[in-house]
Amino acid sequence: MHESSSAAGDILFVGSRFRVVCREQRCGDGEVRLREVIEHPGSVVILPLTASGGVCLVEVVRTAVGATLLELPAGTLDRPEPPIAAAARELAEETGYRAGRITPLGGFWMSPGVLRERMHLFLAEDLVAGPQALEPGEEIRTREVPWADAVAMCLDGRIEDAKSVAGVLLVDRLVAGRTGA
Repeated sequence: MHESSSAAGDILFVGSRFRVVCREQRCGDGEVRLREVIEHPGSVVILPLTASGGVCLVEVVRTAVGATLLELPAGTLDRPEPPIAAAARELAEETGYRAGRITPLGGFWMSPGVLRERMHLFLAEDLVAGPQALEPGEEIRTREVPWADAVAMCLDGRIEDAKSVAGVLLVDRLVAGRTGA
């Protein structure tokens, strides 16, 4: 049943980008409960600000939800590289843009109830257009959206991807904080 065992628990499944382990959780009452945890290497999400003050979003076919979602560009830390290098790489692959400046804005846990994935948020500015370099099987189209529209889309549900909602609203708040709005 179990593929193998590790110090972190029994390994239940190993996929190309994550694995599932069964871990023990010691509860306050002394009881031990088993928890299945998806271990993920982490990821990056990039908010590309265009010269016109808009944001470059991507339309991505998402098999898991059976829909095409409007999102910020993002990707898995699937090779040995610092998150900022992964952000530059993923931005170029998915949008074709190269950033003159990439600023780290922190990170967040994606779904900490079951998933150990830390996502790192970056702001990409001073963009230079170039060709996309999509991986086999990726279906991604770029879409530039005015900033106010992107914020409105997060608030009214047209953007329903959590990392994109968090990224857009966080950057909107940071910008408002700088301008006193």
